Amino acid sequence: MAQWVRFTAEGETRFGTLAHGIITEYTGDMFAGSTLSGREFALAAVKLLRPCEPSKLIGLWNNFQERAVVENLHKPDHPLYFLKAANSFAADGELIPRPAGYSGMVVFEGELGIVIGKRCKGIALEQAPEYIFGYTCVNDVTARELLKLDPAFVHWTRAKSFDQFGVFGPSIATGLDPATLRVRVELNGVEKQNYPVADMFFSPYEIVSRISHDMTLEAGDVIACGTSVGVCGMADGDTVVVSIAGVGELTNRFG
Repeated sequence: MAQWVRFTAEGETRFGTLAHGIITEYTGDMFAGSTLSGREFALAAVKLLRPCEPSKLIGLWNNFQERAVVENLHKPDHPLYFLKAANSFAADGELIPRPAGYSGMVVFEGELGIVIGKRCKGIALEQAPEYIFGYTCVNDVTARELLKLDPAFVHWTRAKSFDQFGVFGPSIATGLDPATLRVRVELNGVEKQNYPVADMFFSPYEIVSRISHDMTLEAGDVIACGTSVGVCGMADGDTVVVSIAGVGELTNRFG
């Protein structure tokens, strides 16, 4: 298992693996042929960036059985998903600003994120693991009151693509079995979400296979697997922490 990060040091963007507060630098391409540089950096001496630069962030809706029971939903025949725009991408530690002119509820959604490792199109279920580089933490922030503002159209893109609303990181964990993971979210130190990834309708492998038949997935793309019960609104100044043991801890302040 490894924790891959991107960071800036000595005025340059770099990447490597993080362990015990030390980053071992690699050069080349994180997803295709990286090699050790022979250099190490102390985590405290660098600035962490988003762990990858996706061409797109895909988010799932209604992918957890417990939440479906609570909201009287049924398992969909195919993963239900939306896209978050690139301007929404944000890193660990960055502020999630309240959208200008919007005073309604803004909610956090703690999720497991799949990071694609190589171009992926039309693959079978059993091929999916070889196309997944690793996993990261995601906070799929949503301006909930905008979703159904128009009764004729659900505003998925608008409600979920404000600046800094697509938070992920701080690292990409490799070598994990996603079925063993749990997603926890704390709001100002109080636990709000704690649910097993195994409760998904569509597993990470199924998600990648199914969506690859709809669109080409590129190395570095992130797929947020959806969220379960416990989502709630954030007040200005609140701190939200999404943590997945073995994957990482994603911390941001809202407002």
